[in-house]
Parts: sequence; C-alpha cells; structure tokens
Amino acid sequence: MRDRDLVVGLDAGGTRTRAVLASAVDGRVLGQGVAGPGNALTVPVPLLTDHLAEAVARAVPEADRARVVAVAGGFAGAAETAPDEPGRLNALAALTAALRRLGIAADSVGVSSDIEAAFASAPGAPVDGLALVAGTGVVAMRIRDRRCAVTVGGDGWLLGDDGGGFWIGRSAVRAALRMADGRGGPTTLADAVGRALGVPSGALPYAEERLYAEERPYAEDLPHGGPAGLGGLGGEGGLGGAGGRDGVGSPSGAGGRDGVGSPIGEGSRDGVGSREGAESPRSAGGGLNHALGPVSADASASASISISDASGSARERLPAEPEWSPDRRAAYRMHLLPAVMAEPPIHLARLAPLVAEAARHEDAVARAILDEAADHLLEPVRALAPHQGERIVATGGLLGPEGPLTALLSERLKAFGLTLDWVADGCRGAVALARLGHGGPPPTSRTT
Repeated sequence: MRDRDLVVGLDAGGTRTRAVLASAVDGRVLGQGVAGPGNALTVPVPLLTDHLAEAVARAVPEADRARVVAVAGGFAGAAETAPDEPGRLNALAALTAALRRLGIAADSVGVSSDIEAAFASAPGAPVDGLALVAGTGVVAMRIRDRRCAVTVGGDGWLLGDDGGGFWIGRSAVRAALRMADGRGGPTTLADAVGRALGVPSGALPYAEERLYAEERPYAEDLPHGGPAGLGGLGGEGGLGGAGGRDGVGSPSGAGGRDGVGSPIGEGSRDGVGSREGAESPRSAGGGLNHALGPVSADASASASISISDASGSARERLPAEPEWSPDRRAAYRMHLLPAVMAEPPIHLARLAPLVAEAARHEDAVARAILDEAADHLLEPVRALAPHQGERIVATGGLLGPEGPLTALLSERLKAFGLTLDWVADGCRGAVALARLGHGGPPPTSRTT
C-alpha cells in the first residue's frame, strides 16, 4: 500500500542524532537528516525531543510523513533491560513527542540501545552474536534475539573503558610526562602532545634540534649522514575508518560509539560521543572523533585540537634522544599539566589519533600503548565466553577498516576462532528493526 510504505530508523549517539527514511518493502534509503546529541541519559528530554524532531524533519519531507508506518531508534544510554529503565523511558518519551510534533502517526515505535541497533546493522541483520564497541570508551555485549542479554564493561572513563580512546589519549599524556621527568624513555608523543595542548615551542623536547635542522641539511642530504636516530611522527591522519565518531576526526563515538557504546559517551553521563567512534560535525574524513564519538567516537564534537597541526612534527626528522635541559623539562610540565586539567578529562580521547600516528612511524612507546589497548579490548570479549566461529559485530573508530586496533585485535581473536564484522553506525540496523516491527520481511544484506 503506497500510502503507508515508509519506515524511519534513528541512530542517536552522544555527539549527533541521525535519521534515515527508508522503504518498508526493501529497505532502500530515501532520505537522511542529522541533528544534535541523542544520549537518552545525558540529554534532557525536552532537548532530546528537539534533536529527534529536527533529524526526522530533515529526513522525511512533510508531504511523506503520513506514509511512515514504523519508527525504530537506537539510543545511547537506552536499553530494554527493564520496562522502567530510565534511558529507555526518556528515549521513548522524547521520540513519541517528536513524532507527534511532526504529525507522524506510526503504527509501531520502538526503542533499543544504540549497540543493539549497530549489531542489527551487520549484513543480514543478525539475531544472535557478540557486539563490541571501541571508540572513546569500550563495551561488549552478548545479543540474543536482537536484544542485549549480557553486558561487559562500559563503565565510563573513571572506572573502566580500558583500551578505548580516552584510555589511549591519557596514556599518551602519561608517556609525555614520564619522558619529561625522566621516568620514561624518549617518545615523539611528548612533542605531539605538547603541541596539541599548546605548550610553548621553546619548552618542547625537540626545540633545539629544530633550530639545528633549520640551519643544517637533513641527514639524507649530508654526504656522510647526520644526527643519529632521525625519525618523527609521520604524516597527518587519525583513527581512520570509524565512520566517523566514533567517535573522535569520532570518534568515536561510541552506551554509544562516542562513548563507545558505553556509559562513557553514548551510554553514560560522561558522554562525549564517537560511535560515530561516534560522528561529529568536525570528524569528516574519519578518525576517532568520527566514531568516537562519540567519543566516540568517536572523539568529541567540541574538539579544538587540530591533528594536522599537532602532528606537524610528523613531517620533521627528529632524533629519538633529544637534548632536553632540566629547565625546559620543568617548563614543559608546568604548561602541560594545567592545559590537561583545564578541560573535562574525557577530552583526552582527542589525543588518541596522535598515538596511532606515532605508532605507524615506529615509535616504540606508542606501539606499546596500542598493544596494551588491544589486550584490554580482548578482555570483555573473553568474559562473554565466545563460541568458536561466533560472530562479533564491531563498531567505533578504533576498530574501523583502518582503525589502529583492528589488526592487533583481529590477530588476538584468531586464537578463539573469531573474526570481526565492522559497521559504521546503527542507522541500517534501526531501519531493519523498524521493518521488523512493522511485520515486514526479514532483512537481508541487500536491504541494508
């Protein structure tokens, strides 16, 4: 029936809300709209209602609103673990009010967590399996009958989310501080983190070497070589892939990708957002801020760090062992610590791309951080007691097609006979759930 042949799917994360209009018959996407954050726990219901109404209004032309038969939303911070679960109640109230405001009288209105929607976004809209979100934060779930049955992790940056974008960013700052006071070895992260956080150039660890480089040819240009250990961060880039956030680019975004499908961003009051890991308006081109939101992404829509500026040293050939005087070391710490403390802790997730950049250029400290992060991501998966060959649907900026932890985690999962299926966000899954709620045919990979 043509007058009732449309469905709407929503992916509401910590950094943005995305609505998709699709055919109820075959799932073809017909329209899209984006608005502000949609975390059902951290965004007040009136504001959440405004964001949902804005996203749906942009996706569904006014002339077609009477044709919408079903709506389903995947919300950061919401789940159907109990009828009175606060996030679910907030999401349902806001979505119902938004649809009423737009004159959309759908027969079916469903609410799920953004992770459940992301799981349903995998080819074929799977019914059972495992979901892993890694953007600003980290959470894993066992999904049964398209609903969360068991949750591991997602405890937020203060108590958990080990291996996520926040954890990686904090590790970068810790490594920089340890290098500055002599507890840790040399790492180009000290230079990159210092630049990203506005430390004066004269206090950076490679200040004297830059002056030398400006006055002398580079090593490869010298007939007999030059200063030993030349290296650097390399080119620009971020946590590629992550849809965006994810999350963080977010991140991540991620109970969501920017909070990484966890209380940290999409699922908690600490929400920052990325599954696009986390996606934020500033996360174009991939990166943790895409998923990370979101964190992630993610990692955060309010990101003020320019990764290209921060990784400027990537294009400079810097020695591994800088001449860094005690006075300049003290000045570095004096500027870095207040810069970190001046912003919400979760914003450290924005530094995660610097670690990925440094690791790509063989920085031993950065590589060790990512190795440890991959070990941490394996822990929630193991806690779910996966079966040999069981499907794992992953989302978030850290595990995208070019995410910094994708290869590292995939190698570890081989021992369990497991592989990752990555999805960008939950929009496709929300459309599939809306069609199922309407009693439509079981979705196939073609309908996504």
